[in-house]
Amino acid sequence: MTEAPTAGPCIAAIDQGTTSSRCIIFDHGGRIVAVDQKEHEQIFPRPGWVEHDAAEIWTNIQEVVVGAMAKAGAVRDDIRAVGITNQRETTVLWDRHTGEPVHNAIVWQDTRTDALCRELGGEIGQDRFRRETGLPLAAYFAGPKITWLLDNVDGLRERAEAGDLMFGTMDSWVIWNLTGGVGGGAHVTDVTNASRTLMMNLSDLNWNEDIAAAIGVPTRLLPEIRSSSEIYGEVAGGALGGVLGGVPVAAALGDQQAALFGQACYDVGEAKSTYGTGTFMLMNTGEKLIHSESGLLTTVGYRIGEDDPVYALEGAIAVTGALVQWLRDQMGLIGAAAEIETLAASVEDNGGAYFVPAFSGLFAPHWRSDARGLIAGLTGYVTKAHIARAVLEATAWQTREIADAMAEDSGVELAALKVDGGMTANNLLMQFLADVLDAPVVRPVVAETTCLGAAYAAGLAVGFWEGVDDLRANWRRDAEWTPDMDPGARESEYRQWRKAVERTMGWIEE
Repeated sequence: MTEAPTAGPCIAAIDQGTTSSRCIIFDHGGRIVAVDQKEHEQIFPRPGWVEHDAAEIWTNIQEVVVGAMAKAGAVRDDIRAVGITNQRETTVLWDRHTGEPVHNAIVWQDTRTDALCRELGGEIGQDRFRRETGLPLAAYFAGPKITWLLDNVDGLRERAEAGDLMFGTMDSWVIWNLTGGVGGGAHVTDVTNASRTLMMNLSDLNWNEDIAAAIGVPTRLLPEIRSSSEIYGEVAGGALGGVLGGVPVAAALGDQQAALFGQACYDVGEAKSTYGTGTFMLMNTGEKLIHSESGLLTTVGYRIGEDDPVYALEGAIAVTGALVQWLRDQMGLIGAAAEIETLAASVEDNGGAYFVPAFSGLFAPHWRSDARGLIAGLTGYVTKAHIARAVLEATAWQTREIADAMAEDSGVELAALKVDGGMTANNLLMQFLADVLDAPVVRPVVAETTCLGAAYAAGLAVGFWEGVDDLRANWRRDAEWTPDMDPGARESEYRQWRKAVERTMGWIEE
């Protein structure tokens, strides 16, 4: 009797995202062998509040790993390592003795810590911790979310100070459970995720105990900070212990840094933009730590083992793909996300309408939590097709604002932009993006660059790939869009966009 064929040597990447968890299995050429995915519930207790059930997410992760392996025909010996990538800043606290979350996870989009962040800023304002951490004081980041939980859920602060609780962004939660949970799971995070807490020194990659104390976070809650590519432990936990037991868990990268790595942006000045629920544009600045003067974040791009860290400038946009979902689910103007391109393409322009989706304030480069969304320039001429076009254009104009800020901070003009994420399937949007950036927009063959980056980092840690030259050789172009817009029209439209952005500010009164 012959044995069933197996997948051959592979790396499994777990992507714990904002709306779903998935597992993608990659071969040595960086090609996708199999994918499995499952959505989780979005919980909205109040306006501006967003939560996830971390226990549901761990259950889903176990299911998608098993599902992807089944689709690939893979057995344990085929999987050489597991890499993790995750929605960043989303904050979960759990009991170290039972492994149970003590509250729903607070999601990166959540705005409940606005007032706390203003209070923490005091007379200095949102730049109080920026020199050390690279980040403004904003509701986006994890540190204040921890404080909110400790101060607003009965008994949590006492339990934290007694050493009974653990904190993690979703990478830590997944790795702890994967490597054994209460049975000895590794309580770790990587430098990219730690750099999103408002509590890590960018210079030495250690927790800043003074800042943690100022924010109100006991340091005994915090995981150990490790590199993005090293073996943290072996799979031992949950249903996966029997399926992948003993396989190294060997990488963790926040989703946007994982996409930077998966897009092979290994040289200074190379940039990528990921178009998903929100949009995140990162530029590699090498070993140089650039403190932004233009409203960008300074963050860790990645760190491979004992190598020096690679830094990046980042522009974060809260709402891009989520605006298309809103148009579908809340407004009912389209029946499926893909329909927006056809609708928007049925008109030649936006009819004078501009949509600024500041649903939870404005992120980079403005950092205005008092802003709220608006549609400006409405006349009786505007149809739902014009609105659809304005929705797509909003993503491109927000990217333009980030690109301008990056050029100002780095002194490097954008030569081309590598793109990935679900919205890159929209050709109309990609062309408009090239037009407003006045630069080529390039999409790779493997658009799942977030998972690919996690797989690459895990593979490097176990010798599956030798170095970044191997990874760069895997990158292949799928499509490219070049600018085709009159420069005068571009600048005129951009002025109108910025006028609309100004009008969103100050909507929420303290």
